[in-house]
Amino acid sequence: MKHLPIVALIGQTNAGKSSLLNRLAKKNIAIVAREEGTTRDNVSAKIDDCFLLIDTAGLKNPEDSFEASIQDQISDAISSADLILLTLDSALFPSEKDKRIAKMALKSKKPVFLVLNKSDLGTSLPDYEFRSLGINPASTFRTSATTGQGIKDLKSSIKNEVSSKIASTSSTEAPSEPSLTLALIGRPNVGKSSLFNALAKKQQAIVSSRQGTTRDINRVKIRYKSRSLEILDTAGLRKPGRREVGIEKFSALRTLAAIEEADVCALLIDATEPHSKLDQSLAGEITKAGKGIIVVLAKTDLAKDTNKILDELEYDYNFIPYAPVLLTSSLTGSNIMKLPDLALEIDQTRHTTIKTTDLNKILNDAIISHTPAGLNNTRPKPKYIVQTDVCPPWFVVHGHGLSTLHWSWKRFLENKIREVYPFVGTPIMFSFRDDKSKLA
Repeated sequence: MKHLPIVALIGQTNAGKSSLLNRLAKKNIAIVAREEGTTRDNVSAKIDDCFLLIDTAGLKNPEDSFEASIQDQISDAISSADLILLTLDSALFPSEKDKRIAKMALKSKKPVFLVLNKSDLGTSLPDYEFRSLGINPASTFRTSATTGQGIKDLKSSIKNEVSSKIASTSSTEAPSEPSLTLALIGRPNVGKSSLFNALAKKQQAIVSSRQGTTRDINRVKIRYKSRSLEILDTAGLRKPGRREVGIEKFSALRTLAAIEEADVCALLIDATEPHSKLDQSLAGEITKAGKGIIVVLAKTDLAKDTNKILDELEYDYNFIPYAPVLLTSSLTGSNIMKLPDLALEIDQTRHTTIKTTDLNKILNDAIISHTPAGLNNTRPKPKYIVQTDVCPPWFVVHGHGLSTLHWSWKRFLENKIREVYPFVGTPIMFSFRDDKSKLA
């Protein structure tokens, strides 16, 4: 699974970074306003499955600790990103603050693009006025988030830059079979680093009882049963309202990037604490990304009643009944090595291809046993089903009036498929296409 590069929009307030993100993502994600300092958080969007674009808060004078932390956030953006987009208002002469930000960006040795936004305005300055920033003129782009000017060229250049970075990284590695990537996901202090160290059999990460120790993605490759297994230890995620600006915000984005990169995710839940809606939200993020999932109940050696916890998990995670549950203890080593075994099993499942004839037998049996129901008393008529992809397995159902097909019958069909092909730990995806080629 490919690494999803991070591209960070940095610059002073009111340069149009949020509008640029919305234009590149083709939807309104960031809040856009005329007032300076509207974006006080990081907002991200996955662009064409090629890169993760981050909109950071603008730089302001550190009048208080809050504004100072925003400056720290930009500094962390520079260190975290694979590509930096320094965004300026093209109608304003570059200030000392702009030069300071440019110097920070260039010092990082990361690729830096200069984006001169609002170039549709008649007051836009010529390119040579921005040469003092020290950024290569070939890496300068004129854009307008309002009219779309230069957006296509900018997006294409970003894709070329990040793809060449991935290619150069891959070329330095010895050719081998693809690694299976396993990401450890969960709230802070749930025991991810301890599990990571136990799997790696050496002290790769700092283990601490203080929350938020792991701020980036730690990686280790191990050889297990003749297979290369890469394990990612991610920073923990708090509820969005409780995340601090700065490093922790980018830790959250790194975690989401790790989910995108992984083949299988181990969702760690602390057996000594009540699991939360955030745990469920993380499970949702993993399944939405189409990744394999294992629910790992950690610290079971300290739990009072594991049977009660398992009953609660079964109830609260009924939306992923296919996910295996593993009871572990990094302290005693209990069931630790069952995790890579499960990951290998799930990876094999994710590559399963079902014959079209077998699929259509399942579809016909489902139709006979439970007539498809539609919204507003309609009668959708599924005709046939094909598998179009793996990792995750993806099925397309063709027929008449499928745009009104009730969600409960879609779930019923999934269950009928899983009765024959369990797809352990693997979400399966569906598209419903009627005769007019509209997706439901």
